[in-house]
Amino acid sequence: MTHPIIADLQKRYTTKHYDPTKRVSAEDMAVICETMRLSASSINSQPWKFIVIESDEAKQRMHDTFANKFQFNQKHIKQSSHVILFAHNPKYTRDDYAKVVDQGIADQRTKPEDRETAFGGFAFAEINTDENGNTASWTKAQTYLALGNTLHTLARLGIDSTTMEGVDSELISEIFSEELEGYVCEVALAIGYHHQDSDYNAKLPKSRLTKEQVIKTI
Repeated sequence: MTHPIIADLQKRYTTKHYDPTKRVSAEDMAVICETMRLSASSINSQPWKFIVIESDEAKQRMHDTFANKFQFNQKHIKQSSHVILFAHNPKYTRDDYAKVVDQGIADQRTKPEDRETAFGGFAFAEINTDENGNTASWTKAQTYLALGNTLHTLARLGIDSTTMEGVDSELISEIFSEELEGYVCEVALAIGYHHQDSDYNAKLPKSRLTKEQVIKTI
């Protein structure tokens, strides 16, 4: 298949070594940030925060979160252009959803007189809330929708990336507590441009299960 979207996704891979001399432009970063903001989520809940790490000071803080484990990912922090923390709200409440409803009114998607009716969607959040008010399994899933959307955008822009579930969530919560404001980061994304000589993964062929193995049309 020669469709440009497929061509972009065929070229996308997990980068193993970045070229620290190459930076993602401000223009491309603006597109990436808007991509994250526009991502889909259940009931339009948007239970996320995206912390974009680009300064040397912030990169050092992120580097420090690998003090205890997952050191194999630590090299990406200073080599890549940017690192993005994908964080979810572990206790999503009606007050959180109210912000979404009120934004819908401001955007003229919802009429002011329909405000209370708009809260009907919150029932879906309630069925994903345990007896302790924890919604993490549901809100984390929404955040992965944003991650997938971002990966696709990066492929279209020709920007390399490394998804890192190998991060220390507890240390990130401690070191970035001010930015996260109680949200939890269990996955991060390094972006930039691969090193032409040392990134072995760039030279390997794409490998996926066949269409027949994963897709069934009925």
